Parts: sequence; C-alpha cells; structure tokens
Amino acid sequence: MQRLRIRFSRGEEIKFISHLDIMRLWQRALQRAQIPLAYTEGFSPHPRLSLAAPLAVGITSQGELMDVFCSQWVSPHSFTDALSQQLPAGIEIMQVFSVAPTMPSLQSQVGYAEYEVELETEKDQAGVKAALASLLAAEQFPWHHERDTGTRNYDLRALIEDLWLIEWRQGYSQIGMRLRCDSGGSGRPEQVAAALGFSHPTSIRRSQLLLKTG
Repeated sequence: MQRLRIRFSRGEEIKFISHLDIMRLWQRALQRAQIPLAYTEGFSPHPRLSLAAPLAVGITSQGELMDVFCSQWVSPHSFTDALSQQLPAGIEIMQVFSVAPTMPSLQSQVGYAEYEVELETEKDQAGVKAALASLLAAEQFPWHHERDTGTRNYDLRALIEDLWLIEWRQGYSQIGMRLRCDSGGSGRPEQVAAALGFSHPTSIRRSQLLLKTG
C-alpha cells in the first residue's frame, strides 16, 4: 500500500464549499482519474482519504494537506497529471510526495496553522504593532464563543503562538497569525482580529499548516 501526501490550494471559486462537499469533490475526482484507491474494511467501505484540518467556510488557502492511500504504487508525477485534469477551478495541486504508510494520522500531526488576515483599520502602523504586542504579552485572554450547544468559555491567548504585521497602509493592515490547530484547540483568525480591536476581516487566507513532525 502507498500513502501519498498532497499539498494543494483552495481559491476564491470554492471558498464557500463545506468540508463534507470538499471530501466528496476529491473522492469523485480521484475515481474519475482512475487512481487505484485503497478502501476501508467493513460493511460500508470508503476510500482512505484524510484532510489535515478542515478549512472554515469563506477562507482561502495556499497550504492544505491531504493523504491518499493507494492499493498499488503510483508515481507522484502520474498521480498529479491524471488528477489535475479532473479537479475544478479553485483547486490546484502544488506538490505530491510519498510518506510512510505507518506514520500517525495526518490530522494528529498538525500543530499550528498560519494565516494572512486582511483588515480595515483606522489605527496607524504604530497602533497596529502595539495591539499585536499587547495581546502577545498577555498571560491570558478570557474569551467566550456562542455555539448551538451554548456558550463556550476558554483562554484565547493559549491558542495564539505568534502575531506579526505583514503590510500596513492607510486604512488597511495585513496581519500574520500562527494559531494552534490540534486536538486541544484551534484558534480562529476572526476571533483573534476581534481581540486585537479590529472589525471582521475582509479576507482570510491559510498560508500553511505546520506539522509536529516538521
């Protein structure tokens, strides 16, 4: 059995497609490309595909990761060539390489996600930098989030690894965020933006996922 890891981008064309629909899209594309997929065992077998971390609706990405298990060996080049012809606009394969089938699940290996967040702001450059420094200097930042099941209270600061200013001009800022993304919790860029005193981001892009294994 072969395990291929795909790094791919998700553009504006499909940023409002749900995680479940994305998985269905990949499954159909792989089947049309006649990739020899490996299937789970049991009463209802399904292809062995695994996304590293679901991407929230409305966010684009340059660094998504997915593992595909194949029942027989396929060269990464042939895999990319066959599959690229079956993918819709908005998804682009950036890299395909083999990983050991015995490695832990892809989702369990994710440690952090990095984002590029565009914001409208009246703050000057010094004010933006001061807001970033203040939040990073905080030991805790109590936060609550309303969900269908009720209010969830937690420490937002514990989900923030780093923040930095990428670009500033009058009325606009682009901020880099490295947020925790593991079984213990996942930071959400729009919540961090609110904690910094900004309005809802005009654009969010996930630039990469960082694995604990490097």
